[in-house]
Amino acid sequence: MPQLPKIVKSSHDPRHLRRIKNMQSLFAHNVGNNELISADSPAIVSHLAEIDQLISKFAPKWPLDKINHLDLAVLRCAVWEIKFNPETPPKVVIDEAVEIAKEFGTDTSGSFVNGVLGGIINQHD
Repeated sequence: MPQLPKIVKSSHDPRHLRRIKNMQSLFAHNVGNNELISADSPAIVSHLAEIDQLISKFAPKWPLDKINHLDLAVLRCAVWEIKFNPETPPKVVIDEAVEIAKEFGTDTSGSFVNGVLGGIINQHD
């Protein structure tokens, strides 16, 4: 069987850039700037109550107001994409979210985001 070429995602991939823009918009929204700068932001914000409920359920030791603002923005974007815009497989969304959390967050952001999102998709598989 012939070997398929490995597809390497570029940091300039439009989907990756869209996810970063969504995260930035939600981060700004969370810290009081209500100007939604990404096309997906209004849809994400319209589902925040449901999204936050899931995050709270799978991060029970972390009240939403104690979660790092960047981690919360990444989680909100990823949960929205998994639950309300399911064009992309959940594992791909998680991989992207972890990558963005590592790039922009703290040393523990990637593992925290991975744990919360892993719990969410494992419950709904």
